Amino acid sequence: MSNRILVFYGSYRSDRLGIRLAHFVVERFRGRGVDVELIDAKAVGLTMLDRMYKEYPKGGAPPPLEKLASQIREADGFVFITGEYNWGVQPGLKNLTDHFLEEWFWRPAAIASYSAGRFAGARAATAWHGTLSEMGMVVVSSTMAAGPIAQTLSVEGKPIGEGGKALEQAFPRFADDLLWWMEAAKMQRARKAPPY
Repeated sequence: MSNRILVFYGSYRSDRLGIRLAHFVVERFRGRGVDVELIDAKAVGLTMLDRMYKEYPKGGAPPPLEKLASQIREADGFVFITGEYNWGVQPGLKNLTDHFLEEWFWRPAAIASYSAGRFAGARAATAWHGTLSEMGMVVVSSTMAAGPIAQTLSVEGKPIGEGGKALEQAFPRFADDLLWWMEAAKMQRARKAPPY
């Protein structure tokens, strides 16, 4: 049974450090034989939310929105790579997720956070947990945190130093947790239609 994961990353900054964590997560899942794709909010380039995908007439959404809706519907699970901005979530990632609702339903999500400081984005991860739950996803209990990110992952997303070792140790449980819930949700969706 193949699994498809979308990894979402949302920084729009010029010098993006969190992309290191996104690459680390993508490469580690690929190493497990998982079909994984990075969705970079900056590359997708959605405008600030004016209309949700579902508010467009069928087939009338802008092409990037239409493509992303299809990708989300076809995925079995999601990973959200979140930086922490002033104790909160990144606006680019939040804007991307808010364009959709029903497309997210009945699939699990995992959160990997980072920051330039020692709290490693923990406050943003906490904020995302409630948001993703409200959007119809089951959020797995295992998380990963990288901080200070520049001392945890190299530019190429390779683990460095003690923080990198800790990230390497955290990944197997993080991945196992998400993959278990993905398979459970997939089997349940095949067995019985969601209630709404």
